[in-house]
Amino acid sequence: MPATFKAAVLEEFRTPIAVREFPLLQSVEPAGVLVRVQMAGVCGTDVHLWKGQLSIPRPNILGHETVGIIEQCGEALQHDWHGLPLRKGDRITWSSSLACGHCFYCKEKRQPTRCLNRKAYGISYNCNEPPHCSGGYAEFIYLRPGTAIFKLDDPLSTERVIGAGCALVTAIHGIERLGMNWGDVVVIQGAGPVGLAALAVALGHGASRVILIGGPEARLKTARRFGAAECLDIEALPSAEKRIQRVRELTRGYGADVVIECVGSPEVVPEAIEMCRDGAKLLVLGHYGDAGEVSINPHHITRKQLQLQGSWGSEPRHMAQALEFLRDRGDHFPFEELVTHRFSLERAMEAIETTQRWQSTKSVVVP
Repeated sequence: MPATFKAAVLEEFRTPIAVREFPLLQSVEPAGVLVRVQMAGVCGTDVHLWKGQLSIPRPNILGHETVGIIEQCGEALQHDWHGLPLRKGDRITWSSSLACGHCFYCKEKRQPTRCLNRKAYGISYNCNEPPHCSGGYAEFIYLRPGTAIFKLDDPLSTERVIGAGCALVTAIHGIERLGMNWGDVVVIQGAGPVGLAALAVALGHGASRVILIGGPEARLKTARRFGAAECLDIEALPSAEKRIQRVRELTRGYGADVVIECVGSPEVVPEAIEMCRDGAKLLVLGHYGDAGEVSINPHHITRKQLQLQGSWGSEPRHMAQALEFLRDRGDHFPFEELVTHRFSLERAMEAIETTQRWQSTKSVVVP
């Protein structure tokens, strides 16, 4: 075992990511796991975190979408979430957040994503505090006791898992909470990983047609391959009025049965309301970070009898469902092809900038 490890560190909001060296723990807790990072995804949330749109501890090792190889496994941890045996050398992924299991939301309301003591790798930990390796933008990460770990079989590639990232589990959780009817016409705002994941999950839940709005053209090409019936390019339709009009034209003048916001920009939410038919459902899925406020007329919500739904994060069972989805339907939805740009730790800032500028479909950090 090396005495130290390197990591790309967010030291302060909107400042360059710096590579630092930390002491590497040499032994793990009985139920802990030390993992050598193989690949970490750069999520749109990481961009929001870098901008300071969510209050997180600093300095911070970002990266909550990660695959790695077990380097050390505590003697009390012998099986993964499914009961499969774990040992050194196994390739694994894990649910990025840990719930306490005993607070008001965990125990009484059975909503662990709202756990009052919830922690998340790559988000919740100050990396100056031991065990230091707490995010995916690093050579190693330490998984604390209670982490939901999933052993990966050989047919399920690292690129496929990271290409789907937290977008797929987020979409599964959100659409589960929303509920969809067989034959629904769905509009998805956003052509990034969350939008593409929502497209795949919506089709899996019986959507008859999915209209996807976004850009650039490379992402829209992937959306068509994933099964989008129509792709509206925001460059060709630069105004909300034109996009709303086009959605109505594609839905016999009524609007969509379901609209799923996957952008993370406040200004698209009023637009989503206008794209809904009367009695439709609207799922706000893309706002993990606080990107600001927007004016909404509640009359449109009551007049249209809309159902509005928010969704936050995911549970371990959603990760299990996502991995099963990737095994069963990965050939139809090739998430591995979303990985378009690879960066070393030293280029982590460039990875975030590339994601922010929409120059990649999915950027990854490969330590």
